[in-house]
Amino acid sequence: MTDRITIIPQPITPTRSNPAGRQPQATPSNGVGSFDQLLNKQIDQGSVKFSKHAVDRMNSRGIEFSPNQMQRIEQAVSQVEAKGGKDSLVMIDDAALVVSVKNDTVVTVVDREQLKNNVFTNIDSAVIA
Repeated sequence: MTDRITIIPQPITPTRSNPAGRQPQATPSNGVGSFDQLLNKQIDQGSVKFSKHAVDRMNSRGIEFSPNQMQRIEQAVSQVEAKGGKDSLVMIDDAALVVSVKNDTVVTVVDREQLKNNVFTNIDSAVIA
């Protein structure tokens, strides 16, 4: 009897994920696409997002924006971006928004009452929408 172990080398081959030439089945559609589809959809929307802080301020101050106002805000942010702005004050009707242009995110929202005696810092541009 020998204490030797003999290993017979076997070639490594890829496993077959498609047995007998079957086509892969599509994943069930649950409303969620691939990452690329979701990313492209988000980029195509080009919509401005609201930070949690901004949403909290809007809720506490009773501020809501109509679809028309949202379109005006998005156009204002696009104008600032085209001019190279990074952080902007966007004035619209009875509200002021501080927007991070590079992130397309509204950082905070102030209504007409809070505009009085308020100082906005760390902005490099302002636009009236």
